[in-house]
Amino acid sequence: MSLAYQPFGFVLGWSGGWLAGLAFRKTWMAIRHEEDAPDALDKDRGWGEVLLAAAIQGALFGVVRSAVDRAGAKAIERSTGTWPAGEKGGRD
Repeated sequence: MSLAYQPFGFVLGWSGGWLAGLAFRKTWMAIRHEEDAPDALDKDRGWGEVLLAAAIQGALFGVVRSAVDRAGAKAIERSTGTWPAGEKGGRD
């Protein structure tokens, strides 16, 4: 089942990344009222602002990716009766 799940998992991963990026942009806009978050190499931004943006982005990405992966695995299990990951589960 793992091989058959791979294309579905790829689409879910891409979609999850897109959703996480959207969630981060909306969250950053709500927190700082700016459209662009600071980049690590942005000379005009301070350490605190850069690290805050990175922490928020990482947390949102992790949550969205896990939610999308879990929802996809549950959908596969409901439709096929088989959990898409092996005994141990998890990502490679």
